[in-house]
Amino acid sequence: MAEPAVSRRERARAATIAEIKEAALGLMAESGATDVRFTDIARIMGMTPPAMYRYYADRDELLEDLITDSYEHLGDSVADARDALDPDDIPGRWHAVAAAYRSWARKESHRFALIFGQPVPGFVASEDGPTTEAAKRAMSQLSALFVAAAHAGILEEPLVTEAPAAVAECAHEKHPELDGIVPAESFQAMLQAWASLHGFVCLEAYGHLDWLGDEARDALFRSHVAMIARAAGIPAAG
Repeated sequence: MAEPAVSRRERARAATIAEIKEAALGLMAESGATDVRFTDIARIMGMTPPAMYRYYADRDELLEDLITDSYEHLGDSVADARDALDPDDIPGRWHAVAAAYRSWARKESHRFALIFGQPVPGFVASEDGPTTEAAKRAMSQLSALFVAAAHAGILEEPLVTEAPAAVAECAHEKHPELDGIVPAESFQAMLQAWASLHGFVCLEAYGHLDWLGDEARDALFRSHVAMIARAAGIPAAG
């Protein structure tokens, strides 16, 4: 059956919501802070602050929407880079995912800060809300590579093979779909791979690697990603 037509009022509401989010992101980029106020957004849009409440119940609802969008945008960017390569080229896909993660953080610095930076004062995302689900979808791009490598029989033993019982228990409780596919030591290596990649990206995003020239920083990133792969048991790129 055909989808019901969207009414003019619904289109106008959706356009205003999109404009509100764009204004909020613009304020974040301009101020370097992730906390925003309805009064500032309303001023930019030529609205009265009370009119904002027709679209969002409060600031937290707006932030939740922005964080969800940011995770979705990150996930799409990483997935597009991954899917541009042959599914059997798991080493190449790992390098593509890492590069896309870094590129997104550099291009979308205000969004990166919103989801990975200092928590916004007073804001607590719903435990089972849209931000949590969006975060899982975005970050599953990394775990999917380990699963694919395991299924292909090319996931090698990681550098650190001692996985504490607590890590194994976490793997089973949080990701039972990996049972019998990704062993506990590789699950631990997967977390370490993400932490290591994210650490580099954070250092760069917040200017701590600016003392390196662009060429040196790019080279360091490539070698860092190769080092992570080797430690995590992902085969070297051909």
